[in-house]
Amino acid sequence: MPSTQRLDATDARILLALGRTPRATAVALADELGLSRNTVQSRLARLEQGDALRSAEHRIDPAALGYPLTAFVTVQVRQRLLDEVGRALAAVPEVLQVRGLTGSQDLLVHVVATDADDLYRIAGEMLEIPGVERTNNALVMREMVPYRLTPLLERAARR
Repeated sequence: MPSTQRLDATDARILLALGRTPRATAVALADELGLSRNTVQSRLARLEQGDALRSAEHRIDPAALGYPLTAFVTVQVRQRLLDEVGRALAAVPEVLQVRGLTGSQDLLVHVVATDADDLYRIAGEMLEIPGVERTNNALVMREMVPYRLTPLLERAARR
């Protein structure tokens, strides 16, 4: 669920510095940015509580865990079972993320697999979920632009 928290330029500067040095302490961030330690600590706490600062799991490459294959699966769902399908997909370890969509497809599911046979197994698991009517798989051949927020944070820091 997206955060409704609005970030100001100081928040953006803190997050940019944290992005450059993820393990930096509040003291180190304060020194780098010319802010007080208390300001950095309180803002980081607010960002974490408000869900603007999320888990560091985005930094872990699934290939390092033995899952080099990535696919996006669109799923058509019987509408009254949408929540149940979402809960069932959350129970599949290879499902990294599920997004609700508008249009003819209801869900976009980001999955990883060990190989094509494993992806076939995962797709079969998804089709067995009550309420799933149809799936369509798109295999990721290459990552063109990795997940990033730096350009948006840089813009926000200049405000």
